[in-house]
Order: sequence, then C-alpha cells, then structure tokens
Amino acid sequence: MTGPSLPIGPPAGAAGRPDSSGRADGAGAVPGQPVTLRVGSGGAAASGSLFDRIGGAPTFDRLVRRFYEGVQHDEVIWPMYPADDLEGAIWRLSQFLQQYWGGPSTYSEQRGHPRLRMRHNPFHITPEAREHWLQHMHDAVESLGLAPLDEAELWGYLDRAAHAMTNAFD
Repeated sequence: MTGPSLPIGPPAGAAGRPDSSGRADGAGAVPGQPVTLRVGSGGAAASGSLFDRIGGAPTFDRLVRRFYEGVQHDEVIWPMYPADDLEGAIWRLSQFLQQYWGGPSTYSEQRGHPRLRMRHNPFHITPEAREHWLQHMHDAVESLGLAPLDEAELWGYLDRAAHAMTNAFD
C-alpha cells in the first residue's frame, strides 16, 4: 500500500527560480519527483491510523504495562497511582491511548469523555513529577521498537500531554 505522493517545492523554473540545471528559464527542467513518507528505512508508506500501523491493542497493552513497571519503583510519582487498583489504571491508560490513536471507542463508552485536565487536577503534578512520568513513558515507547516515524508521532503526543497535565510549580 502506498501513500500519496507530493512534489516538493515549486515547479522547476517557476517564477524565475532555478531548476535542477541551475537555469531560471525552465529550459532543461526536470519534473518534480514524488515523495512518499515511509515509517522506516525502506518501510511501508505512512498511512492509516497509528493504532493499526503499530499492531493495535496488544502493542498499547505492552506499552502501558512496561510504563507501570517503571512507575511502581518511582518514589516521586508512584504515590499518585492507585496501588490497590493497578490493573484498573493499566486498563484505563491503555484504552485511552488506543481510542486516541484510532482504535475502539471502549474508553469513552465506559468512562465518558476523557477530560484529561479534569481527571488529573486532583494530583499535584510538578515539573519534577512530569519528568519522571516522561522518563518511564520514554523507556516504554523505546521498548516497542517502533518505526522511527511512528515512534516520533507517538512520543510527540505523550510529551505534549505530559506538559499539559503539569498543574503545580512548587
């Protein structure tokens, strides 16, 4: 399966710009070559949902379980988690991420709108806590061995979300 191919830049020789021959008049112009974004070197074209591209529910379940393996040993952020409901926390995070990335809408069907800021507001999330969360999540993402483009897309969201949840600066 291939994704869309788009030429990069203006047509050769357009508006007095030099073409591949270095001439600005368009003589000797070579048409723009299509570009296909690939998830890795020589890999498949980046198309479809991230959920499908990285392996669906099993991959997100592995990600979240690996994340919580680290969190359980972290004295800064572990106290924020429900030790008596770890499996529930694992389910909620995995289902949320699956839904966000194009998987089933189970999270919203069972818990309603995600309302991330509201759900995290009761917790004292400092920049230090955020950095601990990000380190464990980074380790978990790295453990998946994703294609570079998929890893960057997933990590970009997780990093932005962690920064958005920071609510205390003391």
